[in-house]
Order: sequence, then C-alpha cells, then structure tokens
Amino acid sequence: MHLKADDFTGRMFAAINEMLLDMLAAMARKDYEDLRHRQAQGFEKAVEVGKHRGKQEDTERNGRIAQRLAEGASWSKIAEIELCSRDTIARVARRMKEAITHG
Repeated sequence: MHLKADDFTGRMFAAINEMLLDMLAAMARKDYEDLRHRQAQGFEKAVEVGKHRGKQEDTERNGRIAQRLAEGASWSKIAEIELCSRDTIARVARRMKEAITHG
C-alpha cells in the first residue's frame, strides 16, 4: 500500500511539473509576441515621423562601381576593391542596363 501512494504522488508531481512547464512556455511565447508587436509599432512610428529612413545608398561607391563595370572590370575584382557584395554590383549593373534601355 505504501508503494502505491508513492507511485501516485510521483505521477501527480510529474503531471503538475508538465503543466507548469507548459504554462511557463505559454507566458514566454506571449511575452515574445508582445515585444515583437511593440517593436513593430515603434518602427512604424519612427518611419511616420521621418526618424527611420533605412540604410542610405552609397552613391559615390555605386558611381565607382558603374565606372568599373563600364571599363569591363570583373565583378570579383570590383567586389574586392570596393568591399561590397556581388548583389550590390548586380544592382548597379541592372540600373545601368535599365538606363540604356529606357534612356
């Protein structure tokens, strides 16, 4: 009879612990979602009042990239010299191509 009481108690504590962990996980998730929501609100407000405009384009660097592309330099060499990504070079090249086709 003593063994059954301990077995019952052990299972009861295990169920309570599992319930507490589920509750703590739900609270942590809610806190995370609330934080993300407040961050999004703050970002929207900053954009509205003009305090956040995103990363500004480096027009001087992009001009040098365009010049190097026009001279026929390789993308790898341009990336090495200008310390930029191939995506940046592709963006400049795409703009150059659009300027030629639309201009």
